[in-house]
Amino acid sequence: MRTRKKESEEAEINLTPMLDIVFIMLIFFIVTASFVKEAGVEVLKPNALTAEMKPRANILIAVTANDDIYIQRRRVDIRAVRANIERLHAENPQGSVVIQADKGSNTALVIKIMDAARQADVQNVAISTQDVS
Repeated sequence: MRTRKKESEEAEINLTPMLDIVFIMLIFFIVTASFVKEAGVEVLKPNALTAEMKPRANILIAVTANDDIYIQRRRVDIRAVRANIERLHAENPQGSVVIQADKGSNTALVIKIMDAARQADVQNVAISTQDVS
């Protein structure tokens, strides 16, 4: 009887260290994951033959056909664009500003947004287009 009891006690596997490792790996992957950011609305972008991918587009600004401005899924007034860009640029200084302007949006409004980005000390400003190839 005693030998069987000892064998059954020795045969048990302690899963605690394995669970600790799994939780540490889970936390690591959550912290290091990069999430896709969206401006908040769908816009019909103009076509361009020379479209390029921007690897570090952290500040996305959408301009709809009705000239509404959206930053991080929030509608923003043109007077508050510079403050929002400054705040987002402070969080990630290496990021760039990408303006997703609809085909029917006002060009003067897009220029005002570009000026606001430059006044917020962001020199890397781009306009999002559709690749025709």
